[in-house]
Amino acid sequence: MQALIALLPGDGIGNEVTHEARRALEAVAARFGHDLRFETALLGGAAIDAAGVPLPEETLATCRRADAVLMGAVGGPKWSDPNAPVRPEQGLLQLRKALGLFANLRPVAPHPAVLGASPIKAELLRGVDIMVVRELTGGIYFGEKQRSATEAHDVCRYTVAEIERVVRVAARLARARRRKLTSIDKANVLETSRLWRLVVDRLAAAEFPDLAVEHMLVDAAAMHLLRKPRDFDVIVTENMFGDILTDEASMLAGSLGMLPSASLGEGPRGALYEPIHGSAPDIAGRGVANPYATILSAAMLLRHSLALETEARALEAAVSAAVERGVLPADIAPAGVAPAGTRAAGDAVIAAI
Repeated sequence: MQALIALLPGDGIGNEVTHEARRALEAVAARFGHDLRFETALLGGAAIDAAGVPLPEETLATCRRADAVLMGAVGGPKWSDPNAPVRPEQGLLQLRKALGLFANLRPVAPHPAVLGASPIKAELLRGVDIMVVRELTGGIYFGEKQRSATEAHDVCRYTVAEIERVVRVAARLARARRRKLTSIDKANVLETSRLWRLVVDRLAAAEFPDLAVEHMLVDAAAMHLLRKPRDFDVIVTENMFGDILTDEASMLAGSLGMLPSASLGEGPRGALYEPIHGSAPDIAGRGVANPYATILSAAMLLRHSLALETEARALEAAVSAAVERGVLPADIAPAGVAPAGTRAAGDAVIAAI
């Protein structure tokens, strides 16, 4: 197979972790006989510094040509002035919207070898395997915004079509897993959530009667995620709730550095893959960042954009083998164990491939 991958390192540790993910993809391509090409482009703070905007037209054109997009992270204190006309995070939101990406998939499956890295008791974590599907293009993030000296507002808005398409993605994933779908909302307060719940019920009855579908309020879900995480299979929720809950769920895996994500649209081309962690400017350039989340995001790229399931599983197995060998970056290394650097972790994955 021939494929073009747009590589967007972004800011902070983004350069380091995407470099290791590219090396891992190249190793997979060599083993399985594929031709993967890469084009690197600017996004976020790096793009603001170079071009004055967080998403240059050249970057968007590269992403639209590509079969898939692999990203690092954006942002940092250098660009954190809330009154700045442009901010790095705007580039990512603009990119998701321009590429029509509406479903963000975030798997959470704690590795047995690093259960001790989580603040949650190990007995609660064994067997946890959750897929969170977060809606990406609606809600408060994209609603009308206004601020004056005395007040501000952010409008939360959803349409039936936006809810339907993301729920279908989640339901199809649940159908291929344990056939349980949990929809999370705040229907006791929000009209958008009441609409969300109505659409979920209608779709479940009409198109997915084989699934066990339940509703849960977001505050209860936040508690349940830590108390009984094994109860969840596939979670579907709106934009802001999904953002918050997946950061909470990262503690099940021990670190944000272990969690990948995929942002999908209507078709496989142009989907975006990224770790859920931030740019971590405090450790940027030191060679200590955990690359596993980005490498696992590359595995999702192989699966969802290139339809290379065997290769995706091989890459995931290679990360698992590296962890089992004790090649643990600082965020998941137990006390008294010398942490592995970014390059060493990448080397361990490539050796396993």
